[in-house]
Amino acid sequence: MSTIRLTMAQAIARFLTAQKTEIDGQVVPLFGGVWAIFGHGNVAGMGEALHGVRDQLPTFRAHNEQGMAHAAIAFAKASRRRRMMACTTSIGPGATNMVTAAAVAHVNRIPVLLLPGDVFANRRPDPVLQQIENFSDGTVSANDCFKPVSRYFDRISRPEQIIPALQRAMAVLTDPADCGPVTLALCQDTQAEAYDYPESFFAEKIWTPRRIRPDEMELAEAADLIRNAKKPFIVAGGGVLYSGAEKVLADFAQKHGLFVGETQAGKSSLPHDHQANLGAVGVTGTGASNALAEDADVVIAVGTRLQDFTTGSWALFKNPGRRIVSLNVQAFDSTKHNALPLVSDARVGIEELSRALGSWKAPEAWVSKGREEKTRWFDSSARFTDPTNAELPSDAQVIGAVQRTSSPTDVVVCAAGGLPGELHKHWKASAALGYHMEYGYSCMGYEIAGGLGVKMADPNREVIVMVGDGSYLMMNSELATSIMLGQKLTVVLLDNRGYGCINRLQRATGGESFNNLLQHTNHVTLPDIDFAAHAASLGALSLKVKSIAELEGALKKARDAERSTVIVIDTDPLISTDEGGHWWDVAVPEVSVREQVNTARKNYETALAAQRVGD
Repeated sequence: MSTIRLTMAQAIARFLTAQKTEIDGQVVPLFGGVWAIFGHGNVAGMGEALHGVRDQLPTFRAHNEQGMAHAAIAFAKASRRRRMMACTTSIGPGATNMVTAAAVAHVNRIPVLLLPGDVFANRRPDPVLQQIENFSDGTVSANDCFKPVSRYFDRISRPEQIIPALQRAMAVLTDPADCGPVTLALCQDTQAEAYDYPESFFAEKIWTPRRIRPDEMELAEAADLIRNAKKPFIVAGGGVLYSGAEKVLADFAQKHGLFVGETQAGKSSLPHDHQANLGAVGVTGTGASNALAEDADVVIAVGTRLQDFTTGSWALFKNPGRRIVSLNVQAFDSTKHNALPLVSDARVGIEELSRALGSWKAPEAWVSKGREEKTRWFDSSARFTDPTNAELPSDAQVIGAVQRTSSPTDVVVCAAGGLPGELHKHWKASAALGYHMEYGYSCMGYEIAGGLGVKMADPNREVIVMVGDGSYLMMNSELATSIMLGQKLTVVLLDNRGYGCINRLQRATGGESFNNLLQHTNHVTLPDIDFAAHAASLGALSLKVKSIAELEGALKKARDAERSTVIVIDTDPLISTDEGGHWWDVAVPEVSVREQVNTARKNYETALAAQRVGD
């Protein structure tokens, strides 16, 4: 057996360069690069190793470990999970900064390879700088925090252990069902230790997506259930996009007279103007989608994990006899709430389901209702997004301005707060992957780093990041990274002076405005933050606009800019779209001295009665 002597870190770097994938007939690197912030736990080992392969596997330097992992996650999501990135940190805070990002990837089923440094395997300098000491367990390190938020975790304490560990890692990262974050904690001394690795370990390997075909019995049962439906309705999740099933879904819906509601992850599965697309579904859904979802007797869930924002906390599907057909590559998701499982890749599953249904079509009365509801919603939506002269516009009015100045191929990126709800309802996505939302973990601070990852995945598309002042203040450092890497973003920063979304939720559940908007905090002086000046200090072009008209003009200029632009606009924290949507289960105190809370509790108990627990 031919071998090559390398350090463990060098073996990792060489192995990553050998992993490839095929996209549109072209073989490309599976790993788009490695994000690295070096410290004593990885600079000598991984740092030297990555330097040696820098021409084949680029290393990118970020400003925050959580931010760089968000960028890697967004890159993989925008690449339909066909390509991915790795992230390496030192031990201690560098590693634990990535734990939140690992949770984002875990919840959203996104592949990312995390390579945090770890303590010395030989324990000679024990305790090393930044080492967490457990008084009762000598094997614990800070990296144990990654275990519950990793699909696969391993700690590498001997150089040869990387061989099975990387093989297992790749199996998870490329598996459509088990896909998610992999953490390989790399002991600092082991990174630098040499081993005679078999050369076959570094042979080029091309990874192609596995397309699981449906079981014949499950397929027959699903087709029979749908064939007997009078009011069928499709819920399209992120699995549609990861499978590349948009056209198949569009053809399926059109052939069988079906309407589609899109989850946050599934939005842009169909063009907004496709006759079958009723837009967002669930808590932040359109009136059209939710009207059909409430009445549907068969819900065909495709590539969705059916979280509470999609199901209205399991109170949206109100038809007493309704059944769910859950087409999902992951059996765990396909069996939720007593669904009839159809375990399959989305594209293959839809194709075979359509063949099984033959010429069957949904009843014309149901089709007519869907058309009427779509027309009604689009007319309603326009009222919320039309231009305004208001001194403090709403989020929806800002969204309208961004939409009017955008191109059909643009990508809008957002994450937490009130904006995801308004975007889910109102944004008109024309092209697949044109709507990039991190709402599985709803992670504040994802937006700018995520926008950077999207731009790196598809540099030919304009990327528009919409972010509130709260999220911007939590994490804005990768704006400087976008400048450094020449990855242009347009950032629209909506300043409502606090956490407007949670303030509205607080009020809706009977609470007083407290500790969310800046004016309601414990303070001596209210901050007067010049966001435009801050963005400029990071190297971005920036300006503050005072109206929707000025915003539209600034957005047009930003399209022609050579580097990232940040446009700041003040918005009203109290206004949100009061049409569409659905109840969401947020527990209200059972006992309170305040009448507003007691009233909210009574309303909450009434709403709870509509939940279908375990059904």
